[in-house]
Amino acid sequence: MGTSHRSGFLKKTNDGGRLIITTFIGVLIGYFVGRSFQSVSFSKIHLPTSISTSFDIAGKEENINQISESPFSNGSSPRVIIYVSTNPRGAELLPPGIVVSESDFFLRRLWGEPSEDLKKKPKYLLTITVGLNQKKNIDRMVKKFSEDFQIMLFHYDGQTSQWDEFEWSKSAIHVSIRRQTKWWYAKRFLHPDVVAAYEYIFIWDEDLGVEHFNGDKYMELVKKHGLDISQPGLEPNNGLTWQMTKRRGDQEVHKVTEEKPGWCSDPHLPPCAAFVEIMAPVFSREAWRCVWHMIQNDLVHGWGLDFALRRCVEPAHEKIGVVDSQWIIHQVIPSLGSQGQAENGKAPWEGVRARCKNEWSLFQNRLANADKAYLEEIGNR
Repeated sequence: MGTSHRSGFLKKTNDGGRLIITTFIGVLIGYFVGRSFQSVSFSKIHLPTSISTSFDIAGKEENINQISESPFSNGSSPRVIIYVSTNPRGAELLPPGIVVSESDFFLRRLWGEPSEDLKKKPKYLLTITVGLNQKKNIDRMVKKFSEDFQIMLFHYDGQTSQWDEFEWSKSAIHVSIRRQTKWWYAKRFLHPDVVAAYEYIFIWDEDLGVEHFNGDKYMELVKKHGLDISQPGLEPNNGLTWQMTKRRGDQEVHKVTEEKPGWCSDPHLPPCAAFVEIMAPVFSREAWRCVWHMIQNDLVHGWGLDFALRRCVEPAHEKIGVVDSQWIIHQVIPSLGSQGQAENGKAPWEGVRARCKNEWSLFQNRLANADKAYLEEIGNR
């Protein structure tokens, strides 16, 4: 009996010893395995530039690329998060090389190599807000511009297919939304990033006579005289409001004028200088980027904008001017008046005119308030 008891005790002791040894070896193996994993720093992996897989760069600081803490992507390669703060707003998660922040109105084919789509890229953009009743006059206007000009028509009467009789219309851009003005269209369809491909943007009315005008010659003079904002001179005998926009027969370009006594507080300010009207303005793309931001979404007629254009170029009295030797006639056709609505016994055109005047007052007040708020802000810094 005694021998049997001692034998059982030794067996239990050996089993316990083996368990302790096994546990110790397991802990030891686990320790070395853990140490081997710690030698790989997932937060500081440096990927070779030849890696072609998509990855992000998560960086809290500008232009600093860091890899996220997530060690694997799809079980194969490390996943990193791109964040480039200098990218356009909303595109921070993209690599800069794939970001296309600007566009154009170049027409593309649906076949072939993209690089072969365009035989020639237009350098300038001519936009005209049109109704079908002025179709013949628009045809005459467009024919004064060469292939260097992209043509874009904004149709306020909703009629577009009737323009197909003109060959040039087939390559023009047509935007049709009823009863809107050119400044409404400009704010929504001529964003500076969309028209960035064009050196100059024309934003013209439909009732302009162009018998004495040539688009290419006009652009030569604009560049020669360094005009960022301009317009053709107006025929002196047709409904002039301002002396500044009156054509002078003995000059190529003029930038200053004399007005009625008391109209100009400063000879370098509108309407004696730094001033063009809103019927036929031409903007460099740099000036347009500023002007576009000044156009108000709800003030669709643009009244008052002509007096504020000077804020977008410096010095304004040198970079805003009227091209005299390429001149136009304002036919003064109240086409937008017919797009109004008769109310309270008043004709449609009367309501349109009343809104124009009201918008001028609203714009002036907004600009004055914006100036005041800005000056107060910088005064408190």
